[in-house]
Amino acid sequence: ITKKLPEHPEAPMMACVDTDKRAACAANHSATHLLDSALREVLGEHVEQKGSLVTPDSLRFDFSHFSAMTPEELQKVEDMVNESISRSLPVVIKNMPIEEARKTGAQALFGEKYGDIVRVVNMGDYSIEFCGGTHVANTSEIGAFKILSESGVAAGVRRIEALTSKGLMDYYGELEQLLHEAAKLLKATPDTVSEKIAHLQTENKELHSEVESLKSKLAKDAMGDVMDQVEEVAGVKVIAVSVEDMDMNGLRDLGDQLKEKIGEGVVVIASSANGKVSLMATATDEAMKKGAHAGNLIKAIASCVG
Repeated sequence: ITKKLPEHPEAPMMACVDTDKRAACAANHSATHLLDSALREVLGEHVEQKGSLVTPDSLRFDFSHFSAMTPEELQKVEDMVNESISRSLPVVIKNMPIEEARKTGAQALFGEKYGDIVRVVNMGDYSIEFCGGTHVANTSEIGAFKILSESGVAAGVRRIEALTSKGLMDYYGELEQLLHEAAKLLKATPDTVSEKIAHLQTENKELHSEVESLKSKLAKDAMGDVMDQVEEVAGVKVIAVSVEDMDMNGLRDLGDQLKEKIGEGVVVIASSANGKVSLMATATDEAMKKGAHAGNLIKAIASCVG
């Protein structure tokens, strides 16, 4: 491409195309055509393209659909696009009169204005669309296709974000690096990460249970002889105590133990941990017959503690 400069009218200028970026854009663009066809096949002919974004790194495709896609639908669409890639479909581009193009069944963008001559992009027997963009010569050049996400962007409009070609390889490279880092932290190998995590989860659950049991024991020891703290209100035995740093499971367990010790009556326990107050109240059958109500007690106490 040449252009005359005012100060150097005889000197040409040259514009160069970044072939790597252009090839990556072409791969992502051609993938949107295969994706469009796969979506209509899986979801139905109501699917229409509502927008797209193609960059060297990724692709985004907006389409009409009434609900979120299921994991099974997404997997089926992804598999169909990859199948079309592996079939090495030739990408044939022709300019033809618009009426002739319509007869081929080519997909056109809704609301788009076209001239008398249109450019039609045909990918084997799988996809045929009106399109003026750059494409691969054969679907095998796309390499592979991976859906990253599916989400809603407007009423009746869904969005798929995906990767192909070098962008996909870079993505897998980053995932592999993260996997190795996670394995290193877990003192495991990448192939045993899941097993190691499952083991740690079991160990953590057991340790948590042990900690709560010790907290409960310490709380009981700190309260001393609970029977010395029992009061009688309107003919009902009541024990109201506070303990430090205990969650709701611990409060319930402690409440059951205290209720068993007093036999009949009401138990109220309060605890604070990390700036949060937890309250627990329980009443025996006889106490309830005399008017005790655990829920009302909690409501009254909650207003006091804020």
